[in-house]
Amino acid sequence: MREIINWMKRLNPALPGLVLGILIYGLLVEAVGVWFVSEKFLYTTGLFIGIACAIFMAIHISMIIEESIRIGKGHEKWLSFKSVMRYLIVCAVMVLMTWLKLGNMFTALIGIFGLKVSAYAQPLLYKFFKTDNGEEITNDN
Repeated sequence: MREIINWMKRLNPALPGLVLGILIYGLLVEAVGVWFVSEKFLYTTGLFIGIACAIFMAIHISMIIEESIRIGKGHEKWLSFKSVMRYLIVCAVMVLMTWLKLGNMFTALIGIFGLKVSAYAQPLLYKFFKTDNGEEITNDN
């Protein structure tokens, strides 16, 4: 697990916090919403698929940003193509999920919104996981 976190930090220092926010959001939505639906299994699987898509999108966006910095100018069309492909992959996952009846489309969309919620909540999460002297709370301290 530590290797994955280190890999994410090397890719983008904010990425582990973003993924943590997506996971916290998913747990909250699951804990609150599962009590109000009749199809609990489809609710949960749809939300899980949406959260997985949000994490995929966060990692892919970080990879595109890193690649655009590394290769510089002249490759804008290729990077735009990769960004469009990210959304097409998510759409394909959603259509496949609905067609195979693997989950609820609405809860999958709610799970994907976890990327936006986590991005906007980053300052709060960052403030929450800091000590009084400004150091991050990690396993190393």
